[in-house]
Amino acid sequence: MKVAVNGVSLHYEDEGAGTPLLLIHGFPLASNIWKRQIEGLKKDFRVIAPDLRGFGRSEAPSAGYSMDSYSDDVAGLMDHLGLRSAVVCGMSMGGYVLLNLLDRYRERIKGACFMVTRCGADDADGKARRTALAEEVMRSGVDVAAEAFARILFAPGAVERTPEIAAEIADLMLGMNRDGLAGGLVAMRERPDYCGRLSGFRLPALVIGGAQDQAIPVEESRILARLLPDASLVIIPDSGHMVMMEQPEAVNSALAGFLRTF
Repeated sequence: MKVAVNGVSLHYEDEGAGTPLLLIHGFPLASNIWKRQIEGLKKDFRVIAPDLRGFGRSEAPSAGYSMDSYSDDVAGLMDHLGLRSAVVCGMSMGGYVLLNLLDRYRERIKGACFMVTRCGADDADGKARRTALAEEVMRSGVDVAAEAFARILFAPGAVERTPEIAAEIADLMLGMNRDGLAGGLVAMRERPDYCGRLSGFRLPALVIGGAQDQAIPVEESRILARLLPDASLVIIPDSGHMVMMEQPEAVNSALAGFLRTF
């Protein structure tokens, strides 16, 4: 489905009924990553998964990328869907969007799930790497970002065990728009540090980490769970950054258990 939000056409999936769960994908990905969650949870819950501006089947403007704009788009989609509030789950970059939503749209979030993400901002070296990759994407195309991330998205050995999932993600990344990818890199570079502010986010929270995450170390999930006032922590064994695809049954079980508390 498509909707115009804040001057940008956004694609989103919306299936099922019940407590609404809004899933926000990471970088350089799209709502396709959640198809196993949609299929597994839609019989009991309403599952909504947008493509953020610049990603997947959403429009990719040449400018206008920031954590604020992503959050504004999510809030606008909720308005379109008639949702005053929802449980929101953010994966990786989607977790940064969720932190922004909690900061600026707290009343719209009834529960927060942080999946393979972190609360801290980039350090100076990290900012420099984001800048260099964004410039290279604009010069050479999306292949450079796809190659950079393909190496760290899965647990060691997962590509050999499940080559079909690796191929699915490779095709997804290679189909991205260079403006959207460069904009996403800049948005991540400029995001603030929220670690010192997590104590103010007093709402039910779930933190899901991948035990073998090579992109964001699992210790970052433990930090989030420790600093959030009302959080439970689930570490999924034998999984990397793409935990929702590598171990969908375990992720769906954790999400369903969390959703049933509302």
